[in-house]
Amino acid sequence: MPSPAFLPVHTLSAAIAAGRLSPVDLVDDCLTRTEALEPRLQAYVSVHAAEARLAAEAAYKAIRSGHRIGPLHGIPIAVKDLVEIEGKIAMGGTAAWKDRVATRTATLYQKLVAAGMIVLGKTHTVEFAYGGWGTNQKLGTPWNPWDAATHRTPGGSSSGSGVAVGARLTPWAIGTDTGGSVRIPAAWNGITGLKTTVGRISVHGVLPLSPTLDTPGPITRSVEDAATLFCLLQGEDAHDPRTRGHRPSDPWPTLRRGVKGLRLGHFPAAERAGIDAEVLAAYDRSVALLASMGAEIVELTLPARFADLGAVNGRIMSAEAYAMLADLVDNPAAPLDEDVRPRVRAGAAISSRDYLTALAERERLKPAYAEATRDVDAMLTPTMVTPAIPVESIDQNTTPGMLTRWVNFLDLCALAVPNGFTAAGLPVSLQIVCRGYDEAMALQIGWAYQTATDWHDAVPPMAAA
Repeated sequence: MPSPAFLPVHTLSAAIAAGRLSPVDLVDDCLTRTEALEPRLQAYVSVHAAEARLAAEAAYKAIRSGHRIGPLHGIPIAVKDLVEIEGKIAMGGTAAWKDRVATRTATLYQKLVAAGMIVLGKTHTVEFAYGGWGTNQKLGTPWNPWDAATHRTPGGSSSGSGVAVGARLTPWAIGTDTGGSVRIPAAWNGITGLKTTVGRISVHGVLPLSPTLDTPGPITRSVEDAATLFCLLQGEDAHDPRTRGHRPSDPWPTLRRGVKGLRLGHFPAAERAGIDAEVLAAYDRSVALLASMGAEIVELTLPARFADLGAVNGRIMSAEAYAMLADLVDNPAAPLDEDVRPRVRAGAAISSRDYLTALAERERLKPAYAEATRDVDAMLTPTMVTPAIPVESIDQNTTPGMLTRWVNFLDLCALAVPNGFTAAGLPVSLQIVCRGYDEAMALQIGWAYQTATDWHDAVPPMAAA
């Protein structure tokens, strides 16, 4: 068997079930790779090596004795440092909270442990999860593993989760998405990310940025693994009223149906302006491939531009973030990331009228968008405007989430999957956008695409080192 750290979760689970792999060897491989690569990659803010090894030994003994909990028993995972674990530090990406000890445990973490999974550690995030580039002035910016020579954007805010999965330090990880923070790191690290609909997965015990928009989601190497983690994490939670009333979605009956007969929307031609030529070329090839597999491609006319929707999304984010963090960001002595502080402080200039107007605009545009897309099963766009750029080239007054923020604004779900490489060897990504609570359709289309391509199997140079 090859190094287990390079295998997807569904393969690892089958190997453990067949006795060809032990959780001890799997966890040891992940931790050994982390010890060797982490000084350069900076994916983790903390590695729980001792606890993970103890948990692996316990899992191995339980499985050998016939007490396997289920298919994820003994599988390692990493969680973003917004996820609270009682008794452990939860910094939320800010040095101001370096001593903040969590007094509760997130519901999603409890589900991971209940399934027998082993948490390897907590991954870096942009401060307060507010930023798509993936940088962090005070705690460190993870290194995108696709370029060993140049420090490129890892994608944020789930930067460490994206790098850890991409570099094969962990089979999968937890991210959160308020304006693209699962999909952006997935796209720039050549992996798969599922942006779930609000209310699918509990945010109890997950440090908030914008309660209206925040959604946790899986960052994985394959669509099949994303479906597995999505199924585990979703469900009602008495601690999170947003989850109430949503029947769990089961993607498995339709996952392998393919795309024949589906109607897929081609994003409007006007939105192509400003997108990197290699990104567009990969997108066009992806659309053509899905058409060759039997999907009907439909040109769409939408009621608003992506940039306009994203701007309103940003106002909601800033207003809600400032309401929670004003005391901290208004304190000039607080050791904050000076790229993030002004993003949060922008909320001070948003009046209650402006905020309520933004929320009303959201509710007005939801049915307008639904009407414009009622005849398609999904819409296809590139995930990112460009491939990962050098960190030194970032304009922190801009956002890379031009093609992702609008999805959160309209409360849709979306899947980002690798769909090629630039001439420089950097990954690019396809975004599959579906109606809210239709994650099963996004996963179905993504699975069909990944059965016809092998972009998701590619390994970054720094992972192979």
